[in-house]
Amino acid sequence: MSIYGEKAVKQRRRVSLAVLLTVAVVVGFAGGRFSMLLQYPIMKEPAFRNLSYAYKEIMNRYLEGADSKALVDGAAEGMVGSLGDPYSVYLTGDRGEQYISSYEDHFVGIGVEIREEDGRFIIDKLIKSAPAEKSGLKAGDVFVSIDGTSAKGLDLTKLKELVQGKEGTTAKLTVEREGSSKPLAISVVRGAVPVLTVTSNMLSDGVGEITISRFAEKTASEFNAAIEALQKKGMKSLLLDLRGNPGGLLEPTITIANRFVPKGKTIVQVVYKGESRVITHQSKQKEPWKLPIAILVDAHTASSAEVLTAALKATADAKVVGQKTFGKGIVQNFRQLKDGSVLKLTEAQWRSPDGQWIHKKGIEPGYVVAAPDYAQLPRLAAGLKLGIGDYGDKVQTVQSMLQVLGYAAGAGKGIYDDDTAAAVRSFQANEKLPQTGTMNDKTAYRMMVMLTNKFDKEDPQRIKAVSLLEAAK
Repeated sequence: MSIYGEKAVKQRRRVSLAVLLTVAVVVGFAGGRFSMLLQYPIMKEPAFRNLSYAYKEIMNRYLEGADSKALVDGAAEGMVGSLGDPYSVYLTGDRGEQYISSYEDHFVGIGVEIREEDGRFIIDKLIKSAPAEKSGLKAGDVFVSIDGTSAKGLDLTKLKELVQGKEGTTAKLTVEREGSSKPLAISVVRGAVPVLTVTSNMLSDGVGEITISRFAEKTASEFNAAIEALQKKGMKSLLLDLRGNPGGLLEPTITIANRFVPKGKTIVQVVYKGESRVITHQSKQKEPWKLPIAILVDAHTASSAEVLTAALKATADAKVVGQKTFGKGIVQNFRQLKDGSVLKLTEAQWRSPDGQWIHKKGIEPGYVVAAPDYAQLPRLAAGLKLGIGDYGDKVQTVQSMLQVLGYAAGAGKGIYDDDTAAAVRSFQANEKLPQTGTMNDKTAYRMMVMLTNKFDKEDPQRIKAVSLLEAAK
């Protein structure tokens, strides 16, 4: 082999190596781009260029400046909003954290329910076993200050922010208490406050009543505890009150249904997009349920509450009493992202054990019983000030409430006249309130309490359900 030949071979090798390197770079670039497209399919959309262009222009040219994360969050919110689905939402940061915590079994605070009354903030109720109860606070105490900040002039949201805080920190409160000559200083160590979704009560003739307000993380365990407590008291039948229950998590709903639906029977079927996945939840009942069941529902009974109602109606011979339910037969899944934001997306629909789709249809009760008209009256918001000469819907509501409670409020056409003022004055006298003849928060609160008590005594839906249970024994 000649010298010339050796040089030519070396040159060809160098050329080949250069070509290989070029090909490797091209392949690497193409592979990286392909990987990016797989990971971020939005980049394949022509309209993505518009989004990218708008982002760059805003960041580079907008006069007031912009926050990049806020822009991206806004784009995500708008994208989900464009679906036109009220149940699909993108919740950024703190809103996402609040959504997740709404399903947890506790929150951090002192454990009080607060109402606003004529510019003052009053402890309406102490949550059992919460820090406030242990500290000596009482229902009826009025907030004067929180950690040195005066409660006067605050709104309720700001007051709650001051009361809540990090676990283990101390809230230094000053409160006024009826019967005390001067304000009291009470310190409360912030801690875990249980979120309770189940209440129970033993009615006459062995009817055990359980009310579920919504389905959260610990609802099933709360429910089981309530069942066991009622059984120890000699429960002979069960009344399940789901009125006003907006739904919530499916898992505790299935767990509760397992107690009543015969083993192996279908509780609910969840069907995903294009029937790509169908999940059939079947009962894993351990012991047969032998007691009669009745369920109370209304137009606000929705979602998981409807799942439970449909399952027990179809498989456990439950008597459903009340009014047609809301009709939310779709399922949302939610995922929390690294920054705390939450994407909640409608991904499936569900059908009852007998194959019924209830979305936008609702569940018809077996026994239709309407609630009294006064049960539909709107609440009177805090800050209420009404007197002679005022008019409108709020006045009409006050007049309707007075008439239901047995006070002659005149024609009741939404005009606050002399007859209305006289009726208010008479109500205030009977309730030992200042007799001003004008409406304020204190008077409105007493009216609402009396209407609630009246409904509890006269509740036609509960009365019907109890009569069915007694007949079934």
